[in-house]
Amino acid sequence: MITHALRLTPGQDIKKEITLYVQKNSIAAGVILSCVGSLTRATLRLADERITKNYEEKFEIVSLTGTLSPDGCHLHMSIANKDGHVFGGHMKDNCLVYSTAEIVIGVCEHLAFTRVHDNDTGFKELQIK
Repeated sequence: MITHALRLTPGQDIKKEITLYVQKNSIAAGVILSCVGSLTRATLRLADERITKNYEEKFEIVSLTGTLSPDGCHLHMSIANKDGHVFGGHMKDNCLVYSTAEIVIGVCEHLAFTRVHDNDTGFKELQIK
């Protein structure tokens, strides 16, 4: 496995920056190994919901996980608020960095990920080659 690391700075959109990084570095099959940092805004789709919810306050990133491909990234995030309450969901665009986001990506050299529309789920789902 090859690893990449990047640090995002205040105001950057985490999902957009990861997607751009995957494209610029021709990552065919990637995974998020680690992410620590904080947000001022989180945009998540919650479990079994078709709507997206926006949250605006300071959050700690508790976890970020997902698969990365040239066709798109599937990311889930857990965040904690000032009271330590943790919640999460499917990460959408517009999750904005507060102080930093330190991200480590692993690249699976022997695989290629694509995302193809699945009629059963209604989403673009992972295809592994």
